[in-house]
Amino acid sequence: MFQKILYPTDFSSVSKKALGYIKQLKESGAMEVIVLHVIDEGEIAAVTRHLPRSSVDLEKNMRESAMDSMSLVQKDLEANGLTVDARIKTGIPLREILKVDENEDISLIVIGSHGKSNLQEIFLGSVSEKVIRKCKKPVLVMKR
Repeated sequence: MFQKILYPTDFSSVSKKALGYIKQLKESGAMEVIVLHVIDEGEIAAVTRHLPRSSVDLEKNMRESAMDSMSLVQKDLEANGLTVDARIKTGIPLREILKVDENEDISLIVIGSHGKSNLQEIFLGSVSEKVIRKCKKPVLVMKR
C-alpha cells in the first residue's frame, strides 16, 4: 500500500518517533524511504547576521553534523530491510519537501511535529502543518 515513503527529518526526538512508525510500515509493504534533511537557509542567515561567523563555515558544520545523523538513520532503516535514498539539501524546508512530493512517486509522507500550540502555529506556522496543507500525498504526522 505505501511502497515509497518520504521521511523529512530534523533529527529531533519527535522525528525519531516517526522513524519507528516507518519501520512498522515495512510489514505493510513499504520498500523504499527517501530520507530528507534540509539545512534551513533562513537559520544560517539569522545566525550569521548576529555572529561574526561565515555562512559557508556554518553551513559546512551543519552539513557535517547532518551527515553523521543521516548515516545512523540510513543504517537503521537498511537493517530493517528498507532501501534508503538519503538526501541533504540546503534551502527552505517546505520548498524542498514539496519538490520531492512533486517529482517522486511517493506513497506517503511521514513527518514529526513538535506539537506547538495552535496560537504559535497561527503566527509562526510549522513545517509539518504546511506539509499537511500543501502536499498532494497522504501525510502521517507524529506528535511529541
